[in-house]
Amino acid sequence: MRPKEDGNVGAVARLARNFGAEHLVLVAPRARLGAEARRRAMGGLALLGSARRAASLDAAVADADLVVGTTDLSLGRSSSYLRRSVSPERLGEIVRSSAGSVRVVFGPEDNGLSREELARCDLLVHVPARREFPTLNLSHAVAVVLYAIHRARGVADPETTPAPELLELNGREKELFLERLEALAARAAYPAHKRRGLILQFRRLLGRATPSEAEYRMMLGLLASVGRALERGGRHERRQR
Repeated sequence: MRPKEDGNVGAVARLARNFGAEHLVLVAPRARLGAEARRRAMGGLALLGSARRAASLDAAVADADLVVGTTDLSLGRSSSYLRRSVSPERLGEIVRSSAGSVRVVFGPEDNGLSREELARCDLLVHVPARREFPTLNLSHAVAVVLYAIHRARGVADPETTPAPELLELNGREKELFLERLEALAARAAYPAHKRRGLILQFRRLLGRATPSEAEYRMMLGLLASVGRALERGGRHERRQR
């Protein structure tokens, strides 16, 4: 709605391409959409070039099945329904389970959507931020909301880049590592009264680091190598006597 910064519009076009938005509609734009918009659009240049212009919000969302407005102020459970909103994550869930066209409406950089425009929306979304400065830059707000919708489609979406691999915790490997560490500490003459604390500290460390099974195996291999080195050193020392 009424964007006034060339660079912001270009950045929004790029983000729309990043996260799979199919259309860009500019409602009464104040931006010139010149060289700066094209420079910021980069891979979204085609989307910027095909952007439709609309004179009003009603015209922009006339063919939408769900109109989502964005607001920088959320009143939670307040009786002011005009500002009651959902999180970007919840919006992603709603869009994922819905069929039909969805339009997400972002307000201008200076003062956001008006009360009348918010009232035209079927649903509001709010990006939580610091209370003393809750207003996000237009392109940043677009990034957060479109990312949440995109991620809600799931890792099986053939059009998305691979998500980080799911980390599978392995308690058996962890306990084996701690047992072997304790045994190695005993062989290395680590003070007996400190071993319990040592193992506890390593348990906490591993809990924070959440190593994968492959990482546990690598550390077990290191302990085995150190153990063999201690054994060789012990045999050599006995032969020298």
